[in-house]
Order: sequence, then structure tokens, then C-alpha cells
Amino acid sequence: MTLYLNKDTICAISSGGGMSAIALIRLSGDKSINVINKIFSKKINPEDSHSVHFGIIKENNNILDEVVVTVFAKNKSFTREETVEISCHGSEFIQKKILELLITQGVRIANPGEFTMRAFQNGKIDLSQAESIADLIESDHHASHKNAIQQLRGGFKKKLENLRTNLIDFASLIELELDFSEEDVEFANRDKLKELLTNIKYEVTNLITSFKLGNVIKNGIPVAIIGSPNVGKSTLLNTLLNDEKAIVSDIAGTTRDAIEDELIIEGQKFRFIDTAGLRETNDKIEKIGIKKSIQKVSESKIIIHLIDGTKNINEQIKNIDNLNFNNNEIVIRVINKEDLKGKNIIEDNDYLHISALKNTGIDKLKNKLISFYKSQKSSNNDTIITNVRHYNELKNTLTEINAIIEGLKNNTSSDFLTINIRQALFHLGSITGEVNTDDLLANIFGKFCIGK
Repeated sequence: MTLYLNKDTICAISSGGGMSAIALIRLSGDKSINVINKIFSKKINPEDSHSVHFGIIKENNNILDEVVVTVFAKNKSFTREETVEISCHGSEFIQKKILELLITQGVRIANPGEFTMRAFQNGKIDLSQAESIADLIESDHHASHKNAIQQLRGGFKKKLENLRTNLIDFASLIELELDFSEEDVEFANRDKLKELLTNIKYEVTNLITSFKLGNVIKNGIPVAIIGSPNVGKSTLLNTLLNDEKAIVSDIAGTTRDAIEDELIIEGQKFRFIDTAGLRETNDKIEKIGIKKSIQKVSESKIIIHLIDGTKNINEQIKNIDNLNFNNNEIVIRVINKEDLKGKNIIEDNDYLHISALKNTGIDKLKNKLISFYKSQKSSNNDTIITNVRHYNELKNTLTEINAIIEGLKNNTSSDFLTINIRQALFHLGSITGEVNTDDLLANIFGKFCIGK
């Protein structure tokens, strides 16, 4: 992807591809209004920002379409450039002809993400906000949408600006000491600096910690359904999804590979994984399935341990506990087959009783799952990190902050401290785009669609 810093006027279809009732074609650049005036039946005044006009698009006096034109003046648009949006009928032929007409007027087809890049380059948004736009477009459930909106509105940006400001104040005092190094003066109170750095470390650590939650908000919370063969794991998956996703059979070992699907509960996405029955077996294929199941379990945040209520419950619990899963995982014990006689009932609030076949107790299980999400969310601050790049830059920042704190403890020379300070500022600035490279920008904006 080439980074354009010139004044080209660009255009693109900003609505979804293919035929539709209405399509939207966007122009941005200094010639946008001039170009539209050459092909539109009404004269548009550059000062008429946020105005809407109904008229005809013409090509050589031939009518192409009746359209609605919306105008945004320079510095009052998303890109902070003259912007025109053409709402036309969604015929692919009409869209193509209007684009061709614009090109004949000297307009260039936009590159992927170029509208958003111009908004960034012109100071409308910072780089973290630009990335949140991509997250917003890709959001497929309420929780990811809400987090993307929060970041787009500048919640993360304000947090980072505060951290950078504090660090810059710190750096300026240290730099001042260097200027007067021969006079052996100390402008920066070391105790206050330690306190400041401790606060910065606390904030950065909280942001880093939030990524664990942010990742599951964005991608969905992975939930593994485990248990012995024939306890009803596939039936439970089908019941949760209200679909016949998994094959149900009385034959033990029917599920030989992990089956995954998604379900949104109260606005949060959960990714359910139906695993192969965990047991000792000589079947080579089944062994592979069990090995893959254990791997999937290790990647999950929640484990639903499904227990057959008609068989020895303690033995089933013992068999699963012997696998020694990661302690970071939440294990929900669920006793299945409540509808059958002869079950071994355990009267304990830690156990849920359901019938996957009869769809009883399923709402209680869903409530248990969503309560886990809410408990995780309530333990975090309002700013939640979902971007891997931001996470890595914050980790790098924390490394430098720790080095500065250690340097102060050891009375390290100010000129060495400034190296770590500048690196910390560099990493924080990389998140917002105050420090950037063409390669970084190309990688970020190249993932956008052309019309954005």
C-alpha cells in the first residue's frame, strides 16, 4: 500500500458491494465540490456544509440517476477535507458509471482505508481511534461494539495522553538537570518522581491486564464442553445453539474432533467447543481426537464439565480432575440427564442440574456463563485493551518504566535515565500515532475496506 500525503481528490463506494436499494459514493479532497458541480444538476456552494441536495447526475447531457448529494465543508468533515457523499440507486451499473464519470474529472479511486488515514493525518483522530473504527466495522455483538465505540470516542486516547504528559513533565526535569550537570543541581525531587512512576506503572499494568478480558470481548469467550464419552456433550451443544451441529449417538467415541460454534448471550459472544469424550482408548483416531480436545481445553477460559447423573458421579469428577487443567480456567460442574430415573443427585450449589435432551436447566447454565463475564468486566477499569499492537507497546512501556524505577533506586546517572524515558515515550506515542512509520501505517490501514 502506498501512503498518499498529497492533495488528490479520492472517491470510492462506501456502502456494501453488489446490488442494493441505495448505494453511497464518497469523495474527499480539495476538488470534491468543484467536481460535483460539473456533473450535478444543482450548484453547490462550498460554504453550505452539512447540506443535502436532490438532483440529477448527468453524463454528456444524459441522465444517469436521480441522487441525493450531501456536502461537508473543509474542516467540518470526517477527513477534514471537502467531502461529498452521493446517495444513488444501488444498481451496480449506476455505481460503476458514476465512478467512471468522477475519474474522467480527475478523481482517483481511494486506496484501502485512505479516508480514515486522511482523518488521522489531518488530526481528526489518533491512530488508536482509527484502529477502533476497524473494530467497530467488524463488531458482531454488543460487547465488542460497545468497547469499539468507547475507544473511538477517545477513552483510551485520554488515558494515554495523561500518561504521556506525566512522563514528559518528568523527562523535562531530568533533561534540565543534564543542562546544569556541572553545577550539581537537582530539579527533580526523587521521592515525588518515584511516586509519579509508581502511579504510571499502576495505570500501564491495569491496561495490560485488561487485554485478557478485551481479547475475549472482541473474539468471544471460549467455552470447552468436556466429560466422559456419552455424557451428553454433543446434545448440550445442539441444545445451546438450537441447531443440530454435532452428531448425537449412543456409541461411545462418536465425537472424534472438536466442534466449534458461537452463541451470543446478553450481548456477549461465547465460542462453544464440543470435545471428544475423555477416556483411555486404544483407538488411534480417537486418541488423536482426545489429544486435540485437551489442547482446546487449555485454550478455553471456561470449562463446562458435563457429568452423567445416572452413573458414578465421583468417579467422573476424579477422572477429569486427574487431567490437571490450567488453574486460570473456570470450571462449571454440570450434572446432566436430570430427566432419567436412578440418577445420583448431589445436593450442592456448586453443581448445576440439567437435562440437555429435554432443555431443562439450560437458562441457569447461560446465567452462570454470563455472570462469569460480568464478574471479569467489573474487576477492570473502563478502558479495556483489545488490540494486540497496543498490548505489545504497553508491555514495552512497562519494561522501560521498571528500568527507570530501578535506576532511581540505584542512583543511576540522569543521562542514562533519559534513555529509558525516551523509549517509554516512544512506545506510548506509537499507540496513538504520535510516533509512526510508513510501514506501520501501511499495515494498519491496508486492512480497511476501500470505502473507509
